[in-house]
Amino acid sequence: MTTAKEIIARRVAKELKDGDVVNLGIGLPTLVSNYLPEGINITLQAENGILGMGELCVQGEEDVDCVNAGAQHVTIRKGGSFFDSAMSFSIIRGGHVDVTVLGALQVDETGTLASHIVPGKMVPGMGGAMDLVVGAKKVIIATTHTAKGSPKILKKINLPATAVGKVNLIVTELAVIEVTDEGFVLKEIAENTTIDEVKKLTDAELVVSSNLMIMPK
Repeated sequence: MTTAKEIIARRVAKELKDGDVVNLGIGLPTLVSNYLPEGINITLQAENGILGMGELCVQGEEDVDCVNAGAQHVTIRKGGSFFDSAMSFSIIRGGHVDVTVLGALQVDETGTLASHIVPGKMVPGMGGAMDLVVGAKKVIIATTHTAKGSPKILKKINLPATAVGKVNLIVTELAVIEVTDEGFVLKEIAENTTIDEVKKLTDAELVVSSNLMIMPK
C-alpha cells in the first residue's frame, strides 16, 4: 500500500521542471529523489556539499562516503561534484537554488513557516532551512496534513518562525494548497477524500479553486 509520505513525494516531484536546481530537506523531502520525472534534467543539491545528487541508495549498495544532509546514503549522478559547506551555502544564499522542498511543523496562511522549536527540540534545530527558505526562488512544503490529528496548516503559526511569508506551495497526502495574497487556495484534493474533510483538518480558511482537480497519481 502506498504510504502518505510516498504520495506526497510523488506529487512534489511533478512540480519540478527541466533545468531546475533543487534542494531536498531532511526527512520526507528526501523521498522526492526517488520519483524525479523521466526525460528532464534536474540537479539535486545537498546542503552538506553535493551538486548532482541522485536517488537514495538501495540497501546493501551504499557508499559510506556519499550521504545527504540527513546522513542518508545517496547515489551521485554523472558529473556530480562535492564541496565544503561554505560553497554550498554560497549557492543557497546566492539565489542559485530554483526550488527547495522542506518539511514543516506548521505553515500559516501568510506563507510563514515553522520548521523547528528550541529548546523543546521537536527537531534538533533549524539546520539550513532558514537560508533555504529565503534563498530559493520557490519554496514547496512537503508534509502530512496533520500531526496526530492536530492541523499543521494554520491561520497563524504558534511555534518559532523559520521565515515569514516565503512558502509558495504546500503538498500533503490530502491536498495541494497554493499560498496567495488572498490566503490558501485549494488546488487539488486526493481521490479518497472530499473538500469538507480537507477543510475539517485545516485550521485556516481554504478558498476552493474554480479549477479544482484530483491529485495525479
